[in-house]
Amino acid sequence: MNGHVIVVDLGYGDAGKGTIVDWLCASACRPVQAVVRFNGGAQAAHHVLAPDGAPHPFAQFCSGTFTPGTRTFLSRYMLVDPLALVAEAEQLARKGVPSPLGLVAIDRGALLTTPYHRAVNQARERARGDGRHGSCGMGIGETAAYALDRPDDAPRGGDIDSPRKMHGKLERLRDKALADIAAIEGTVPMTLPRAADLATVYREIFARVTLAGDGYLTGLLRSGPVVFEGAQGVLLDEWRGFHPFTTWSTTTFENAEALLAEAGASATRLGVTRTYQTRHGHGPFPTEDPALHVPEKHNKDGRWQGQFRVGHLDAVALRYGCEVAGGVDAVALTHLDTAERHAGGLRICRSYRIDGEVHAAITPGPHRDLSYQQDLTTTLLKARPGYDDTERLAAEDWPGAVAEILRAPVVIRSRGPGREAKTTRLLAAMSR
Repeated sequence: MNGHVIVVDLGYGDAGKGTIVDWLCASACRPVQAVVRFNGGAQAAHHVLAPDGAPHPFAQFCSGTFTPGTRTFLSRYMLVDPLALVAEAEQLARKGVPSPLGLVAIDRGALLTTPYHRAVNQARERARGDGRHGSCGMGIGETAAYALDRPDDAPRGGDIDSPRKMHGKLERLRDKALADIAAIEGTVPMTLPRAADLATVYREIFARVTLAGDGYLTGLLRSGPVVFEGAQGVLLDEWRGFHPFTTWSTTTFENAEALLAEAGASATRLGVTRTYQTRHGHGPFPTEDPALHVPEKHNKDGRWQGQFRVGHLDAVALRYGCEVAGGVDAVALTHLDTAERHAGGLRICRSYRIDGEVHAAITPGPHRDLSYQQDLTTTLLKARPGYDDTERLAAEDWPGAVAEILRAPVVIRSRGPGREAKTTRLLAAMSR
């Protein structure tokens, strides 16, 4: 791989983006200059095997960090949690990565996720009870919502240059958080860190990373290959996902391509999918099958996210995800080892039955029309999967089947989390 690549999960997340990014960085013909994180925040958990064989759930550091010299750039579209970044750096240092924070650059415009956002997020989710949206409880949605409501008060990376400005923003944010928590019925009073103390800690953290401004990414792109690592999945997109069971983040290729366009560059669009479907928490999942026994070491029921759910591959939803993402140039297909273990047992849903009618496609609505997405969610909660009872796929059938569904070649095949479990048939587009 000599060119730039954008890695996006076409489903509900957890398809193995991290292992694909790790492999791309380790196997590139020319060293990857950096991996750019272009959506989400510290709630990501991209599991990659460290050199000692133990897994690491990459959150804000890029999934290519175990390849020496690979830098992480947290773009302006990232919601950066400085405290979580330090905690992850300490984990990586114990796993042999020297001076992890020295590998990180943070865009001046990146929003900061604070303990105040996290406290409000968790209070709201507790109050929702059985009506939870599937939050990770890490303040991501609160960070985005506060910035929309009070754009001038939202703390950003560049505010670190002005201690007075940073302190003032944190003070106002803390006051708002305490008021919001007090207004939530049944919530007990909480003690939150003082704004002055938090501002001091942030200054210490930012002294150990690079604060990046205009031109930083352009320089990286001109120096060699850059990988853009997405978080979550297209079916959870804030505008195209099944509202309200979505994330406060654009999970398509959109943010990455905006960054590339500013630098006059382009990249290969690499979509990632499994040989079966998974989802955390509530929301539509037509192909969910409780009888499908595929336990996963790193995916469990979560306190905030809720139940970890498993089902068969949903070609209808996968095509929808690909369409609203603008299409893909190539596909990385993961969990082929599961297809081998369950030969003939994993199925593909090619249509839905809804209120007695058969539907072979999900029709995208107008962009940023949440009312349409809400109606779509209501409809999909009633959908039942349609399978061809004569179709029984062997492991070797899956790449061809997925390529047909997405109308793009499967160029990376993964049979496990390690680099050695990946094989490739690289396109010319991925070597430009």
